[in-house]
Amino acid sequence: MAKILIGTCGWTDPDLLRSGWYPPGHRDTEKRLRHYTTRFPLVEADSPYYALPSPRTTALWAERTPPGFRFDVKAFSLLTGHPTRPAALPPDLRGHPRDEDLRTEVWTRYAEALAPLHRSARLGTVLFQYPPSLTPGPKAEAFIRTARERAHDWPFAVEFRNPAWWHPDRADRTTAFLEDLHATAVATDTVEGAPPVPVTTPHLAVVRFHGRSPQWGTGTKEERFRHTYTEEELAGWLPRIRALSARAEALHLLFNNCCADAAARAAETLAGLLAGRGEQARTR
Repeated sequence: MAKILIGTCGWTDPDLLRSGWYPPGHRDTEKRLRHYTTRFPLVEADSPYYALPSPRTTALWAERTPPGFRFDVKAFSLLTGHPTRPAALPPDLRGHPRDEDLRTEVWTRYAEALAPLHRSARLGTVLFQYPPSLTPGPKAEAFIRTARERAHDWPFAVEFRNPAWWHPDRADRTTAFLEDLHATAVATDTVEGAPPVPVTTPHLAVVRFHGRSPQWGTGTKEERFRHTYTEEELAGWLPRIRALSARAEALHLLFNNCCADAAARAAETLAGLLAGRGEQARTR
């Protein structure tokens, strides 16, 4: 039976700060993270998707969290084929042509940034979230395989935003492909449903709860992720969580419905549901 860790996708979202979830006196970065670790044992660091962090930043994350705490870290946008603003790159790379040399240098710096988390055993997995534009096929598989080869020392998780990867006619090939890469398949929950996603690595399974907004895929970021999970919606996941946890050593459940404190409240609700049924979920 897997060790189940529950958390949220980020701990510095402005809406979360305004919601009052953090107690008075916890406005600075260190106190926020230290308080977060008293509530959850897992967090997704999404800021590295938008800009490369420095090793000093991730070293502070490691220093400010207790043993056993885990960070699932999103891969930088350039590494997953997303549009990347020049301002997101380090200043000395902003005028560089968008070629393989640039990608190689970004990979090197991203690996250096993750090193403090890896050394301190705080790194849960690195999340490669691929855009809807990445359609299944040999070219896409080669792109992902190259990423995996560069990240061969890291735990590696893949979320496909193009549903064709998990279409019934394609699912077996996608499963075999990720198993061959030793890559964790990320399951998701959205208004479009939750396609069956297998456990592709024995050490970890991951579920990201994006919310069930009808604006998913079309609205602004705030509209796409605005949803308050009900207890009934979360209870519907319990059989699937039990099945996933039976096949992996660890199961990470992350809430991305980032509107005010909706993600934190949903995480706490799910933890309570699991505890009420004897599951070994950790929220602290």
